[in-house]
Amino acid sequence: MSSPNPVKQETELTAAQLRVMTAALRLFSEHGIGGTSLRMIAAELGVTVAAVYHQYHTKDEIVFAAVESQLRRLEELVNLAEAEPTARRAREALINGIVELTVGVGGSMTAVLNDPAVTGSFSRHAGYRNLLRRMRLVLIGEGDAKEARIRTATLLAALNGTATHPLVSHLDDATLRSELRYLAFRLLPTSSSSQGR
Repeated sequence: MSSPNPVKQETELTAAQLRVMTAALRLFSEHGIGGTSLRMIAAELGVTVAAVYHQYHTKDEIVFAAVESQLRRLEELVNLAEAEPTARRAREALINGIVELTVGVGGSMTAVLNDPAVTGSFSRHAGYRNLLRRMRLVLIGEGDAKEARIRTATLLAALNGTATHPLVSHLDDATLRSELRYLAFRLLPTSSSSQGR
């Protein structure tokens, strides 16, 4: 899978493309990218596979559209966090935003961005790497300690893994958000780890 620019989309999606991508995102969050087929996307929409092909010629095109949409959402969060007046408030804003994008109806963001198909393909892309660097700076500052990087990576993986795990599927979104925020602040290698609830 070769990647186009994953943050800036050149053209607006049509309404039909948006429906396909939204259905795909729901399925990606449940089954992963590798576990989702065009037939499943068509069934989710109640249309034929040919109708899906009419909007996107390959599954890769749907994946790229989904990744770009989620990266734009994440980039908006990072922009807002970076605009905060203090490092502490920036970190809190980014964590709260990531938790919000992980839980509930819009909770496909981390499922898509943490999928091995995406991390492998986009890991060398400059836009993607720059966004990850900006997130790291907000979350842990200028430091480059191994422990800080590991905790940050653990945090991002844990948010998605927990939010989509069957053990918590019966919990309401408010409870899940509260617990994920609490755990996120405890995992961060900063003085903000004592905050949360």
